[in-house]
Amino acid sequence: MDDSLHALGLTEMATAIAEGSVTSVAATQACLDALDTTGRRFNAVVSLRRDQALEAARAADQARSQGRSLGPLHGVPMAHKDLFYRKGEISTGGTLIRKDFVAPFTATVIERLDQAGAIDLGRLHMAEFAMSPTGYNIHHGHGLNPWSVAHCPGGSSSGSGIAVAARLIPAALGTDTGGSIRHPAAMCGVFGLKPTWGLVPTTGVMPLSHSLDVVGPMTRSPEDAALLMDVLTARGTYYRDRCSGSGKGSAKALKLAVVGGHYRAQTRPDIEAALVDAAKVIAELGVVITHTTGPDLALAHAGAHVLMTVEAATLHRHWLETRPGDYAPQVRGRIEPGLTYPATRYVEALAMRADVTRAWLDQAMGDADFALIPALAQGVPTIAETTDGDPASVAAAIARCTLSTRAINYLGLPSASILCGFDPSGLPIAFQLVGRPYSEGLILRLSALYSQATAWNLKHPL
Repeated sequence: MDDSLHALGLTEMATAIAEGSVTSVAATQACLDALDTTGRRFNAVVSLRRDQALEAARAADQARSQGRSLGPLHGVPMAHKDLFYRKGEISTGGTLIRKDFVAPFTATVIERLDQAGAIDLGRLHMAEFAMSPTGYNIHHGHGLNPWSVAHCPGGSSSGSGIAVAARLIPAALGTDTGGSIRHPAAMCGVFGLKPTWGLVPTTGVMPLSHSLDVVGPMTRSPEDAALLMDVLTARGTYYRDRCSGSGKGSAKALKLAVVGGHYRAQTRPDIEAALVDAAKVIAELGVVITHTTGPDLALAHAGAHVLMTVEAATLHRHWLETRPGDYAPQVRGRIEPGLTYPATRYVEALAMRADVTRAWLDQAMGDADFALIPALAQGVPTIAETTDGDPASVAAAIARCTLSTRAINYLGLPSASILCGFDPSGLPIAFQLVGRPYSEGLILRLSALYSQATAWNLKHPL
């Protein structure tokens, strides 16, 4: 068995298994072993389905030997954030309250991965109830960033970001309510795509805020994400075709708005320089660059806050009353305000959503196809500054993580986090590529072109 098999990317592994140069059993065993050793060292793993996964891998290999294809992910191993349900198995949601919760049915996206032939290895670390942008979990310990264990790996899809960045698995699913795919993607240096709200089914996924929650892929490359998006959306080869159409000259009809204003006012100088360099590379691809100043985000942030807290508090009300001590204070403190907002505030937050989105598109994007904004304006924070010290300082450090991500969920727009360099400490720097509704194909195409031109995504921490 080749222990380096776990370092293969998703498309690369799927191709190798389909061609017979790698068996699913060997790839599955390699990924399980990597998760069970390195994965646990970085606190990325909650539980592994070793016996079930190897049984499925043997069945996949038998099918291939008989000339049968199980789908585009035939025999490819993956693991996912611990809030995707599989019937009859425990899904904890990163919390003590659900430590014994047995899922009554399987999440639609997990069913689609099964139908595409993927092998499910188990569940990965996440923030409690998906309520932290840093990877914080008081019950199970903090996830550790493979680039620097003193720094946050991002959350709430922390284990997914860690495992993909450390080359333990080729891909993973995450969820994003205020940046929870893009935070770990940016902090761990992988590609993360937050799709348009409603595009990917969330049935069978532990909810946080149904008006904001989305499911999306975390991968080594945009091409790998395109493969996953076709499976998650049941779109055939739509996204792969759009992404593979990224040859010479394929970006010349595109326009990118580099957004200033709010997004750059608090951006650290070294991160600003990396974003400028990224825009130059994109311009060299033939994309027309414009410069805009986005609207004030106060309304978008307020709307996102009201929707998330009210919807989360509605889901948690019984537990907040009967089991308040089983919440981390930081998590309970973020949910409880939702119990106090009047219904009129909630309805207003829903009602103004379309107007706020239209204003953002008009001012930030204009006539462009995309907007370029920071992923983390202040860079990757340390675990200490987001957990230790006075509450106000901790809250401020956490809030800095969501400066550029939170409003995008309220707007419902698709956005990708793309690695574009490293800071002086060797930590990843990323930008967001935000598109119009349902423009994931274009985002994947330009992301692929950028990644091919720079090769940042080939760098890894181990």
